[in-house]
Amino acid sequence: MRITMVGTGYVGLVSGACFSEFGHDVICVDKDASKIARLENGEIPIFEPGLDALVESNAKAGRLSFTTDLAEAVPGSDAVFIAVGTPSRRGDGHADLQYVYAAAKEIGTLLEDYTVIVNKSTVPVGTGGEVEAIIRDVKPALEFDVASNPEFLREGSAIEDFMRPDRVVVGTSSERARDVLRRLYRPLSLRETPILFTERTTSELIKYAANSFLATKISFINEMADLCEAVGANVQEVAKGIGLDGRIGSKFLHAGPGYGGSCFPKDTLALLKTAEDTGMPLRIVNAVVDVNKMRKEALADRVKSMLDGSVSGKTVAVLGLTFKPNTDDMRDSPALDLIPALVNEGATVRACDPEGVEQARPMLPEITYCDDAYEAIDGADIVVLLTEWNAFRALDIPRIKSLLTAPKMLDLRNVYRADEMRDAGFTYQSIGRP
Repeated sequence: MRITMVGTGYVGLVSGACFSEFGHDVICVDKDASKIARLENGEIPIFEPGLDALVESNAKAGRLSFTTDLAEAVPGSDAVFIAVGTPSRRGDGHADLQYVYAAAKEIGTLLEDYTVIVNKSTVPVGTGGEVEAIIRDVKPALEFDVASNPEFLREGSAIEDFMRPDRVVVGTSSERARDVLRRLYRPLSLRETPILFTERTTSELIKYAANSFLATKISFINEMADLCEAVGANVQEVAKGIGLDGRIGSKFLHAGPGYGGSCFPKDTLALLKTAEDTGMPLRIVNAVVDVNKMRKEALADRVKSMLDGSVSGKTVAVLGLTFKPNTDDMRDSPALDLIPALVNEGATVRACDPEGVEQARPMLPEITYCDDAYEAIDGADIVVLLTEWNAFRALDIPRIKSLLTAPKMLDLRNVYRADEMRDAGFTYQSIGRP
C-alpha cells in the first residue's frame, strides 16, 4: 500500500520507517527543507536506537522516501497520516492544533480519489471532526474518511513499540476506512496483536487517558517515596510489593525526580483543558500535575540540604540532562527545573549527557558541558545523578571519591545501593530509601 506521512518529527519518522519495514511504500513529507535534505543524506535528526539503520535499509530498498512537496506525495495514497506537532498552547495548556488544521487544508486540496486521512498526532477529543469539516469544505464532493490512530511509542524503544505493540487503536465508524487500516497493520496479525476499533472520539480519548493514567502511577509512587523517607521505609520494596499485584503491575512505579518528555506533561494539561471546557473536572489528573510540578521545583532543595543549606559558590556535577535515557529529548526534563534553580542561587554547574548536549545548550547556556562523568565530577562539591543512562550505572566509585572535594552523591534515580555507597565513605541520598 502507499502511505503519505505528513511530518518527520519523532512520531512521523518512526512510524513512516516502521510502515516501510512492513513492506508499504512510504513518502515522508516535511516543510523543513534542511531536515528533508539531511534525511535524504542518511542523517537522522533525532536520536532513537535503531532508527538510522531502519531508515537506511528501507530507503535503499525504495520503500521509504522524503520530500518537501506534499503534492508529490498525496495523490495515489491509500492513507495520509497527519503526524505534525501539537505543543501545549501558551496561556491555557490546550493542544495547539494550528499545524494539524493547516495540514488538513493542504491535504484536502490535493485529494483526487478515496483516501483515509489518519490523525496520528495526539489531538483532543473532537479534532477528527474538525479535520473532516476542513477537508469537506475544500472538496465537498470527494469520498474520504478521517480516522484516529493514536501512537503509543516510548522514546528509546519506539521501534520495538511499533513492531510489537500491546495494541493498535483505530477510531472510525467507516468500514471502508477500517479495511484500509486493517491492511496497513496486517503484518502485526502474525503476532496476534489486538486491533481495537472504536468510534473516533473514543480513540482520541484513549490516548489521553492512557498517558494520564501512567503519569498518575509516577506521581503516586513519588508521593509514596516522600512518605517512605519520612517513616524510614524503602520505596523500591513498596513498589515491588504493590507491583506484584496483577491489578496494579510493576511498570511506571519507579520513584524519581518527576516525569517529563513530549507526552505526559503536554497530554495531562490538554486533558485537563478538555475537561474544563466540558464542565467535568478531573480532580485526580489535576493532582497528578500539581504533584509533578512541585516535585521538580523541590529538586534544588535536595541538593542544598546536602551542602549545608546553600549552593552559593559550590560546584555541582549533574549526570544526565534528557528526561530519560536513550533519547536526546529535553522537553520538560527535570534538568530544566533543577539547573536554573542551582545557578540562580550561585552554584556553578558542570554537566554531561551521552546524547542530549546539543539539545540542552540553547536551553541551559549558563553551564559547563563535559565529555564524560569524570570530567564533570572533577573538583565538584557534589554529584547529582539525574538521568539513568547506562554510562552512569557502573561508575568507578573510588575514582569519583578522589575527584570530588567531598564524597557526596544525590542519586535521583536510585541507581546505586545505599549500603555500598555508605561503605565507600559517601554521604549518599536517594529517593524514598533509608
